Amino acid sequence: MKLGFVRHGQTQWNLEGRLQGSSNIPLNGTGRAQAADAVQVLAGGNWDVVVSSPLDRARQTAQIIADGLGLELGPSYELLVERDYAQGEGMIEAEALERWPGKIGGGIEPLESVVARGRRAIEQIMEDFPGKNVAVVCHGTIIRYTLSDFAGYTLDTIRNGSVAVLGQDEAGRLRLELVNDQVPAAR
Repeated sequence: MKLGFVRHGQTQWNLEGRLQGSSNIPLNGTGRAQAADAVQVLAGGNWDVVVSSPLDRARQTAQIIADGLGLELGPSYELLVERDYAQGEGMIEAEALERWPGKIGGGIEPLESVVARGRRAIEQIMEDFPGKNVAVVCHGTIIRYTLSDFAGYTLDTIRNGSVAVLGQDEAGRLRLELVNDQVPAAR
């Protein structure tokens, strides 16, 4: 079993540097192209199903990927939604950081909560698709910090449309195999 995490393609708010959290912003043209590019990275990975966050940008990306891989689009998981930016929603990131250093305050969801949701989502997906290879389309913060938790170090960034893979070792433990379409450097 392996899980391939794909960050949704670019939206206008990504382009503008806005915190979009739970706002339902659609993909832009670049985002649709990034989703198509992700198909090339995922090709040959023997994927069984594509699932996603229920937010439009993730579902649109997932549909493009499912179509490109010749798979039916699977379910969405509420646990995979982006970090709740509360009062920071829609703000330019620099403005939010000035107002709430480290994005702490203003009702912004703590990173510990994001990681806990990410881990619960992984458990649910593994339960729903035992032994299957699942491509999971969701959001940058949940991917970055959940996979950082698995890796044991903080990943710098997760690019729009990029692929990260968690695979199982012989003992059944999940390990990070790919980040931003590349094998991660040893740390």
